[in-house]
Amino acid sequence: MTSFRTAPVAEDLATDLRLPEGAGPFPAVLIRTPYHRARHLAEARGWARRGFAAVVQDVRGRFASPGEWRPYENEAADGAVTARWIRRQPWSDGRFVAVGASYAAHCALTLALDADREARPDAVIAAVPALGAAETAREPSGVERLLSRAGWWAAHGDRRDSDDGALAEALAADPGLLAHLPLTGLPERLGRSLPSWAELWRHDDRGRLTARAARAGMPLLAVGGHHDHFAEDTLALWHTWGGPSARLLLGPWGHGLVAAPGPGAGPAHRLGLGELYVRWARRALTGDLTSGRHGAVALGGADLWLPAAAEGEPRTQRLRLLRGAAFTADPDRPVRSDDLAVPTGGPSDRCLLATAPLPRPLDAVGPVRVRLRATADTPSADWAVRLVALTPEGTAERLALGVLRRQEPAGREAGFTVELGRIARRLRAGTRLRLEIAGHHFPAHARNPHSGDDPVTADRLLASGRKVDPESVALSLHVLPSRPAPTDPAKEILR
Repeated sequence: MTSFRTAPVAEDLATDLRLPEGAGPFPAVLIRTPYHRARHLAEARGWARRGFAAVVQDVRGRFASPGEWRPYENEAADGAVTARWIRRQPWSDGRFVAVGASYAAHCALTLALDADREARPDAVIAAVPALGAAETAREPSGVERLLSRAGWWAAHGDRRDSDDGALAEALAADPGLLAHLPLTGLPERLGRSLPSWAELWRHDDRGRLTARAARAGMPLLAVGGHHDHFAEDTLALWHTWGGPSARLLLGPWGHGLVAAPGPGAGPAHRLGLGELYVRWARRALTGDLTSGRHGAVALGGADLWLPAAAEGEPRTQRLRLLRGAAFTADPDRPVRSDDLAVPTGGPSDRCLLATAPLPRPLDAVGPVRVRLRATADTPSADWAVRLVALTPEGTAERLALGVLRRQEPAGREAGFTVELGRIARRLRAGTRLRLEIAGHHFPAHARNPHSGDDPVTADRLLASGRKVDPESVALSLHVLPSRPAPTDPAKEILR
């Protein structure tokens, strides 16, 4: 392996290079990461074996790269310096693909969309993309994502190295850590300086990269998972991309692109992503991809893939109230995001509804929405709606979740719709669908103080009485009218 420095930057960034056998010149891949370039050694070797020069770089302020680590701030400029360096090298044929997952996908995308034309990559592979600070911090409705952001900042924020287990270790010592108020005090509870934690919640530029994607000028491969908290951002990127071709691969995976626990993933969903990336990159660089948006989406529970454009017909599911038309959203006993069990005694903490057992299998492919009329006795209220599949064997599996923040006069009934994202799932005959309408989804999301105060800085939380009109609740799924014909995901990606 050869190391090099990007001399034009004020503080040279630590970068590794692995070249293929032979004289070259070669196309290149560029991976810029805050997670240590050494973690990509096997990936770099794989690209080099297949004829690509692999360039892997620690972003500014991380591991061996000098400078100050400021998440989401320097990546377009630093990436552009590296891109121009690549194109000047004797081993480079002038073409390169920007590749990355999670934060590294942000690095690839901001280089493609924000850098000058000379520095832009010829193609982009963005997996489980963290599009920006604003997208990672909050849901589109404004509700704060607490657990994932606390975990990321505890592991990587305001430090040169990483401690992936920092939050888990802190929670083991202090199980109530995330319940302490205000949330801006988390660094003190962790016992370390973390100035960028407070800065995170001030970002308000959600959608900036997605809006710029409409003017993209190169091919895109967007890869995501149904169980990834950035799945909707992956889909939005693919839908918006204005380059000559956009491809989507969406599997029954989590943020690590491995199968989530449960029965959703099958053998057909275990793809060799590395080899697929290489084949796509070759076709993207030679202009052999057809124009337009194509791709494949895994149908969980059915062990097959569908064309990315597949979508069922909207169908409203009939629901029966089980309990909790009136309930209390009590921040001292919030509905937990990490527990699908439903309390059977005591005051109701959620409105609970369910369908009858499905008389036949159902392929739900497309967006999920819940319409309802409800009342909160506080001026601010979050409405967390969770859809759960109850199998004939009695197990529970989360299918979809949506969280909506409402601000309106206390006690006034209102009708509204909660978007639960998209699903692609075969539900067996005998499955029941359980719908939970609650005021919290903690600790995945911060607790609304119900006073109208900012949940990040509030130091007092109030209980909120809720009433749901059960007759108004309508669950809408998109259902395929017949059994779908499977597709080959590689053919869809490489067409």
